[in-house]
Amino acid sequence: MERRTIGAAALDVGAIGLGCMPMSWGYTESQRSLDSSLRAVHTALDRGCSLLDTADMYGPFTNELLVGRVLKERRADAFVSTKCGLLVGEQHIVANGRPGYVKRACDASLRRLQTDRIDLYQLHRADPEVPVEETWGAMAELVAAGKVRSLGLCAVGARAVRPARAARMERRPGGRARPRSRMHDGTLAQLERIQQVFPVSSVQAELSVWSPEPLEALLPWCESRGVGFLAAMPLGNGYLTGTLTPGQGFEREDIRARHPRFTAEMMAANQPVVAGLRRVGARYGATPGQVALAWTLAQGRHVVPVPGTKKERWAAQNAKAAELTLTREDLAEIAALPPARGSWY
Repeated sequence: MERRTIGAAALDVGAIGLGCMPMSWGYTESQRSLDSSLRAVHTALDRGCSLLDTADMYGPFTNELLVGRVLKERRADAFVSTKCGLLVGEQHIVANGRPGYVKRACDASLRRLQTDRIDLYQLHRADPEVPVEETWGAMAELVAAGKVRSLGLCAVGARAVRPARAARMERRPGGRARPRSRMHDGTLAQLERIQQVFPVSSVQAELSVWSPEPLEALLPWCESRGVGFLAAMPLGNGYLTGTLTPGQGFEREDIRARHPRFTAEMMAANQPVVAGLRRVGARYGATPGQVALAWTLAQGRHVVPVPGTKKERWAAQNAKAAELTLTREDLAEIAALPPARGSWY
């Protein structure tokens, strides 16, 4: 598989990573299987998907334990990315960026992952009660201690942006005024602050054919500074694979059960997006999901899509997308698809 680099330290990873969250948290609990998930991780590593993305909150904790079982056997094959900063309760999730907690969380993650170092340690969310510079400084101390190789930041979610301020008018030369997303303004402000404390190696945010907002400001910020970009949910929570049926319903604990784009109405309304990916894929014998991943790869040489799955079959299929190179005409055709309907607001 093609290799890509993350951050100024030129950390080397496979062009496509593996999001491990669905194996333990967030999606279709009835279909989870430890053995199936372990096979999926091994399959991804076998095919060059070296970046394994997890977090202490997934489960909580059980996802890191799962990944740790693989790392015990194949640490040299993997680039380990995990996260800190969020605590999961019975009915809520809260941020904790206190320096002492961050250091304890890192030690706990190392134990669960059965390794002596974390390749990329990401701040899941900044704590509004703690200056982000203090949290980042504590994470930098973990690098100095040899427990962590590099640091990354996860973007503030769309729901953190007030709808009334979510867009402003942008006028392009010779064109009409159009709304510009301000979804990542908060993340950009955080990045400017923490970059003064310790270098940022990567930023993780949702980026896909139906969620292209990072292309406006967040990805250019990363490109101009040599910062890697981990594209979360590049398959649109599974929608862009073309395997989901409008109105199929989701289990109560599945995050898609509460996502506005996964109502029966919006799933039906967004079918033209999948149909367009399917048309492009037909020219190459590729699936809509593989085209979606190839599109993400085409957005920049430091972009690494991190599709999540818990199935060996999908892990292998996702990895094969690295072999697909879209032409300028393919990309133009995808760019002309209707924008996705429905949002977090």
